[in-house]
Amino acid sequence: MEFIIVSGLSGAGKSKVASFLEDMGFYCVDNLPAPLIPPLAQHCMANAGKFDRVALVIDIRGGHTFDSTFDALEQLETMNCAYKILFVEASSETIIKRYKETRRSHPLSKDGLTLPQAVEVERAALAEVRRRAKYILDTTALSTAKLKGEIVRLFGEPGAMPDMGVSVVSFGFKYGIPIEADLVFDVRCLPNPYYIAELRDQNGLDEGIQNFLSGYRQSSELVKRLEDLLAFLLPLYVEEGKTALVIAVGCTGGRHRSVYVTHALAETIRQKGYQVKENHRDMTRA
Repeated sequence: MEFIIVSGLSGAGKSKVASFLEDMGFYCVDNLPAPLIPPLAQHCMANAGKFDRVALVIDIRGGHTFDSTFDALEQLETMNCAYKILFVEASSETIIKRYKETRRSHPLSKDGLTLPQAVEVERAALAEVRRRAKYILDTTALSTAKLKGEIVRLFGEPGAMPDMGVSVVSFGFKYGIPIEADLVFDVRCLPNPYYIAELRDQNGLDEGIQNFLSGYRQSSELVKRLEDLLAFLLPLYVEEGKTALVIAVGCTGGRHRSVYVTHALAETIRQKGYQVKENHRDMTRA
């Protein structure tokens, strides 16, 4: 079992680290009381296969002293539960800036300390935890994407990167744009099969519509240009740390043209190795 203890300064990025670990398959627990750490480890060890990767976040919220935490870690060693400590930190100036930007309160501010004082008191309180850490990660100059890259480098499979799921959805503009869409493409510029009597009741997945639209140069040209655009954009979204992307393709009613283009894009994206879901929101509407 892989057992990671995540600790560090408030505002340094522990929550983001935990979310990245969770995306990588870790079972994550935040701010668990120290006496419950050994029972949790014992439960995970007894359920091999279900809890093979566990990450536990401990920090100053558990109290000024970490004596009980160190006692718990000694119990883990007695149980032959190997663990590694990841300590997340940043410069005091960076942490103060982050707190001012988010307007959140530091956990020690309730003790009557100013924000700079709270940061320094916390740094001193965590000195022993930092000393015991196997990994020390300074997030001062790290963007979200670079922080994720560091976590993948430390705890991911060689060459691995968390997958980005891509959803491609067709829709009709007269029913509204999907609110979850990250990218929206309007394909109402293509010839409309609705005005062909024998095609009106078909949809963009039917052979008749496929043949009709593919017979126009602008249809294949539009699909090709969108494929080229997505081939450029998708790696950039992955690099930025995005884990889910929704691409919406719309026509007037969401039955013919948008379905045709959505299906073509989904197939191309799938061939590039991404996890793809294809959905036709309005295809069956009257």
